Amino acid sequence: MTEYVAAVDQGTTSTRCMVFSHAGEVVSVDQREHRQMLPRAGWVEHDPAEVWANTRAVVAGALAKADLHTTDIVAVGITNQRETAVVWDRRTGEPVYNAIVWQDTRTDKIATALGELGGGQERYRAKTGLPLATYFSGPKIRWILDNVDGARARAEAGDLLFGTMDTWLLWNMTGGVDGGVHATDPTNASRTLLMDLSTLDWDADIAEEVGVPLSMLPRIASSSAELGRVRERGALGGAPIAGILGDQQAATFGQACLSPGEAKNTYGTGNFVLLNTGTEPVMSENGLLTTVCYRIGDEAPVYALEGSIAVTGSLVQWIRDNLGMISSAAEIEEHARSVEDNGGCYFVPAFSGLFAPHWRADARGAIVGLTRFITKGHLARAVLEATAFQTREVIEAMNADSGVPLTALKVDGGMVGNELLMQFQADILDVPVIRPVVAETTALGAAYAAGLAVGYWGGLDDVRANWAKDKQWTPSMAEDARERAYRQWKKAVTRTLDWVDEDTD
Repeated sequence: MTEYVAAVDQGTTSTRCMVFSHAGEVVSVDQREHRQMLPRAGWVEHDPAEVWANTRAVVAGALAKADLHTTDIVAVGITNQRETAVVWDRRTGEPVYNAIVWQDTRTDKIATALGELGGGQERYRAKTGLPLATYFSGPKIRWILDNVDGARARAEAGDLLFGTMDTWLLWNMTGGVDGGVHATDPTNASRTLLMDLSTLDWDADIAEEVGVPLSMLPRIASSSAELGRVRERGALGGAPIAGILGDQQAATFGQACLSPGEAKNTYGTGNFVLLNTGTEPVMSENGLLTTVCYRIGDEAPVYALEGSIAVTGSLVQWIRDNLGMISSAAEIEEHARSVEDNGGCYFVPAFSGLFAPHWRADARGAIVGLTRFITKGHLARAVLEATAFQTREVIEAMNADSGVPLTALKVDGGMVGNELLMQFQADILDVPVIRPVVAETTALGAAYAAGLAVGYWGGLDDVRANWAKDKQWTPSMAEDARERAYRQWKKAVTRTLDWVDEDTD
């Protein structure tokens, strides 16, 4: 009997289940989008119940599409949008509020108030590797407890649980109110602003200061270890859940960036560049995050530097859904190819402020350089180029922190099928850009973590052996043109700053 590993990939816009072979090849996939709830400017929410229902559906769908049975699956991995926060009742399993998504900016005043206690944005960086920002989960929990009637009293009584999406799915998949496992892994825990990077445990002092009862927090387990088994009823019943990785760490793992100095960039809802720095955390001096990259079993954790960009693929989605400029994401490349360049137009998509390397919650999006010459094609090109320019900002910070200039960039995610974008990325970075055969490496990384835990793969060398190059783009832009375009981009970024005033909600 042929055996496989399944991975549940719970992303910002959709949930999918993918089944992989021992060679790391995709056997089956099923996917469903969920609603993006935008109740106010800067607020982004998901319905946790909808996500859980979609998870059950895609798991069943992936097995059915390949005519597989639960007994064909030796392990299950979970990967997820990382900082999105869910709080639910341990007795009923009902969320007390919608999931607050990583892009959401409503906690700006909470973050500011914590910084005013001393140290400003850097107050917790020495322990957590993170700046005080709306991005992270801890302040989101605080907001829910402060704004949902009775939530804080219930939390302090031990009735409420918190989890990022991996924890929410793990708890439900392993039984929910009937014995569900309440756990996470260090890659997700390190994105809460509540975990000590050196101990891989919750920091009681920070949790108290942020206003989060420790009783709410899940156990921090390894990224690759059996956590529990899927409840018997339904698809995958009885299969071991043996791996959890936050989505960007999962993509790093799936790209086989397993040695210090290896880096990847994932092009999804946002963009995330991760550089493996080995078993010692490196604190950034240039606006990057220090995070856990993965932990295999009882081995020492591996750390990474990360550059997080809030809006890249979601800008294409916004052009499609909010403006109706295109009817499908794939159309953006066709329009962008209708012109030779951006015509002097730059689009800075600071919809949720600016993440790395700026960390400016007061920024908002701007289109600059508009003249009557600008057409739909120029706007389309500016949309794509925004992703590449933001990536260069992060790569420059990463080069400065690591002291080792990047010589090539491995890429993955939904946008890497856009060949115009990939060529422009190579041009603006002046390094080769390399796409693997399996471009959706997030789910693959979670599958590897689970498969390693049960012995399906023998070790990291098996992961390295499975990686294969599909295509490479090499730089072809003249240096003066590259630097002129980047200089204009940086000028455009300055136009987005200081937009949100103190009396702005």
